Amino acid sequence: MTTQQQSEAMPLRVGVVTVSDRASAREYEDRSGPAIQAYFSEVLREPWVAVTKLVPDEIEIIEAALRELCDIEGCALVVTTGGTGPAPRDITPEATENVCNKMLPGFGEQMRRVSLQYVPTAILSRQTAGIRGKSLLVNLPGQPKSIRECLDAVMPAIPYALELLGWKYPATESDQWVAFRPKSK
Repeated sequence: MTTQQQSEAMPLRVGVVTVSDRASAREYEDRSGPAIQAYFSEVLREPWVAVTKLVPDEIEIIEAALRELCDIEGCALVVTTGGTGPAPRDITPEATENVCNKMLPGFGEQMRRVSLQYVPTAILSRQTAGIRGKSLLVNLPGQPKSIRECLDAVMPAIPYALELLGWKYPATESDQWVAFRPKSK
């Protein structure tokens, strides 16, 4: 069985990493990770599996979680939430860059562009995206409302990006956007 056939036979694996000192210490409930899972449950029309991690704002721990989700768990898509601001402990983009082979800065640019419609401090956000092997990694902010806005902004590109990485093109449905796929010549 080829890699493409294997990826088509298995449910899409989506890694969801919440990066938060306080949530990982159980000082408060993680609402961001579940918000991401709820979003994908709404927009993905085919079976998928969430593989979740809740980690503190420690670069080595974030990097290890990202590597595990990509290299061991076989996640096609890994989405992080939290740690994207300018505060000293906000280091998720650095951890993402450290584990990726290629960076995709357009994802962060698009998320900031959309977020600026809602809040002027969106320019402080440092979301990014990149590729590790066959996995697409996307950094999101930590607030559930912002997560939805940012995912709506970049989701049109995610199915095609996954297909380019060798995964089955995931079918989606949304009233707010249409997943893009270039026309064949």
